[in-house]
Amino acid sequence: MKHLTLKFDRGVETVTLDRPEMRNAFNDEVIAELTAVFSELAKRDEVRCVVLAGNGSSFCAGADLNWMRRMADYTRDDNIKDAGGMARMLEVLYRCAKPTIARIQGDVYAGGTGLVAACDMAISVDTAQFCLSEVKLGLIPATISPYVLRAMGARAAHRYFLTAERFSAAEALRIGFVHEVVKAEDLDARVDAMAQALVQAGPEAVKACKALLHDVAGQEISAGLVRRTVESIADIRASDEGREGVQSFLGKRKPNWLLG
Repeated sequence: MKHLTLKFDRGVETVTLDRPEMRNAFNDEVIAELTAVFSELAKRDEVRCVVLAGNGSSFCAGADLNWMRRMADYTRDDNIKDAGGMARMLEVLYRCAKPTIARIQGDVYAGGTGLVAACDMAISVDTAQFCLSEVKLGLIPATISPYVLRAMGARAAHRYFLTAERFSAAEALRIGFVHEVVKAEDLDARVDAMAQALVQAGPEAVKACKALLHDVAGQEISAGLVRRTVESIADIRASDEGREGVQSFLGKRKPNWLLG
């Protein structure tokens, strides 16, 4: 990988944006690498959790300026193709079968907020600043909007999409955009604790639970939805992992999916 570094340890794969000189801004190459990596990690049984991190002062500053200069001459068809790549990357990250944690060690701007929002969980340092800056450039946060709206809620999005104000990590926590805010010296410990909690859970149950979240969130409580939830719990109870989990609990022993 040219722009990413990968590290695997105890069931946790850490994917690090590694363009510190560019504040981890992305271009078409970074987008392609992220898409390929998360597509592959979703298939690997030994990977129980994925941490998305950044190297340097910023987590992700959004789009690379050189990439933006190239886009200035794009036709509408060129822009549709280009934006489609970004949208595909975010969808692959969001739908990755493995639980994902954003480790936010620095500022997050524009498209970088999409990366955070597409992850299942987010832990930020208290000094990080966030900004959806697109309207200042005469643009809109279109491809990231489905994920950011889910993460921060429509009311907060109305403010921060339209004003392009910076907001603090404390504000990101208040509106639900991140789950925890910690001191820089505590970031790794908190991310590791959350990752290990995920690793301890049944891997097939985690996969099914993530699919359940995607299926149920925002849906009307209809007969069809209720039926799908009934079928989901019946399927998992009848599975090998479900039976092992219940039997190990009743037998007061550790389940067989725990890592040594």
